[in-house]
Amino acid sequence: MKVGFIGLGNVGGKLSGSLLRNGIDLTVHDLNSDLVEEFVGRGATRGEGPTQMMRDCDAVITCLPSPAASAAVTAEMMPEVGPGKTWMEMSTTDEAEVKRIGAQIFERGGAAVDCPVSGGCHRAATGNISIFAGCDRATFERILPFLTTMGRRVLHTGELGSASVLKVLTNYLATANLITCAEALVTAKAAGMDLNTTYEAIKISSGTSFVHETESQVMLNGSRDIGFTMDLVKKDIGLFQEVADRAGVELEMSPLMIRIFDDGIARYGERELSPNIIRRLEDATGITIQAPGFPPEMLDDEPEEPGYEVVPQGAELKAAE
Repeated sequence: MKVGFIGLGNVGGKLSGSLLRNGIDLTVHDLNSDLVEEFVGRGATRGEGPTQMMRDCDAVITCLPSPAASAAVTAEMMPEVGPGKTWMEMSTTDEAEVKRIGAQIFERGGAAVDCPVSGGCHRAATGNISIFAGCDRATFERILPFLTTMGRRVLHTGELGSASVLKVLTNYLATANLITCAEALVTAKAAGMDLNTTYEAIKISSGTSFVHETESQVMLNGSRDIGFTMDLVKKDIGLFQEVADRAGVELEMSPLMIRIFDDGIARYGERELSPNIIRRLEDATGITIQAPGFPPEMLDDEPEEPGYEVVPQGAELKAAE
């Protein structure tokens, strides 16, 4: 089975690298020709563009920075969609948009899946990231071998669009964690606490989180490099707000978080690294948040392991109803 991969950026380059490393027949495309050349040098085939890739591949994966970018790429590949063709959207995108494009795929007899990832670029690099997949069950079982090559834990979330809702929900929670970790670290320093001790206290307590155990480390190192930028955070939490708006849920924290990142972007630029949202508090207090012994970037020290499907708690009880 031939797989095409469009989008070789921070996340896409690592996911497609897992496919290539594990012997998948892979064709790649990106606007950055240097990235394409690197993959070709490692054994991938150079794609001519979305149209040719959908024509020649069984499945085409998109991993792009915005819903608009995905819309443009899928519009190019649409004439070649038909029975036996699958579009896999690994971008963080809008539920309504993925359903809109998916409807066009279905009309032509193809299959569509939204399958975003979660867990950080460092886990994407080793194939240990988590993947959500929204599609019918038959399609899920057919693509599961590819998903378990790119990720370790794979969750079938339901029909097309469900994975995108859960992805922006989890990114919203991660952003809330990032903001509160920044506030906690600055407050600890202002209160005279040792930051190395503070990090460990949070890590072994009820206050810990995945974000603390990753992003707090690069904040304390001073690099602030988690491979993610403020504009992408703003996009993701904005998509979550749209989900809430469509569902008629009036949120309180979400608008505040959007204002915080709007301010961060206005101060430092949209391509500023997202953990540098802590700079707003550093600038306001005159305190620099750094401590020795923390890494400049996160690396996954777990060995690459075969992926597997995650079965939701209580699923067996629902099936028996």
